Order: sequence, then structure tokens, then C-alpha cells
Amino acid sequence: MQEPAVDLLRRHDLQVTAQRVAVLEAISQRPHGTADQLTEVVRTRLGAISRQAVYDALGILSEKGLIRRIEPAGSAALYENRVGDNHHHLICRGCGRVVDVDCAVGAAPCLTAAEGSGFEIDEAEVIYWGRCPDCQVERVEPPTP
Repeated sequence: MQEPAVDLLRRHDLQVTAQRVAVLEAISQRPHGTADQLTEVVRTRLGAISRQAVYDALGILSEKGLIRRIEPAGSAALYENRVGDNHHHLICRGCGRVVDVDCAVGAAPCLTAAEGSGFEIDEAEVIYWGRCPDCQVERVEPPTP
């Protein structure tokens, strides 16, 4: 079970604001949502809120490690609240659906780089691209006349 937003903010020494609570709750309702999608969810809860206020909340929540920002190539940034386990993602090329997938191999950082260039590697970010089951079916079915 997920920790309540107010408790999570307090535990990370962040000021509890209606905007931050609403953004955290929006991410719980819409994991892998874009900032614009999350803004719409937050507006249904709070009414008027600027897009900038949502971006500001996403920035501080991401910076403090309460949420994770992923940036798939050719897509807007996506936000999720599954943090700390270095999981990866499957993204459908057809509909854009995003699904979590557990670590590729073993414990974090999941993959071992062939050459670390002296870096101490602590995280790997992998995105698998393909077609979800629904888009596979749509692709196979002949077009309707």
C-alpha cells in the first residue's frame, strides 16, 4: 500500500501544500502521465491551478526522489511514483501505452556496462519499444471496407 501523500511529503521534509498533495495523488491515479495529463487530473481536484505550479511541484518531487521522471525518445517526459527499485519500461509504438517491467537482470543497477570509464554506476535506464497486445491485434486485422 502506498504511503499517504501528506506523510510522504513530511517524511522528506517538504512543505505540505495542496498542489503537491494533488500532484502526488494525480500520479497515483495516472502513472506514466505527462505534465499536461497530470495538470488535468489536478484541476479536477483543485479547480484552477496553473500549469507552472504543476511543473514546479513535479520538479521538486522529482528532485527529492518522491517521483521518477522518465524521458522516452521522441516523447514528453513521463512521471511515476514507483521509485527506488530501478525498474524499466515497455512502450507501445502504436498507442504509447507504458508498462513497468522489473529489473532486467539481478539487483540495481540491473545491467553491467562493458566499460564503465571509471564511473561508479548506480542506475540503468532501459526502455523496451514494441507493440502492446491490443495494437498487435489491430495491426493484423484487415481494414474495414
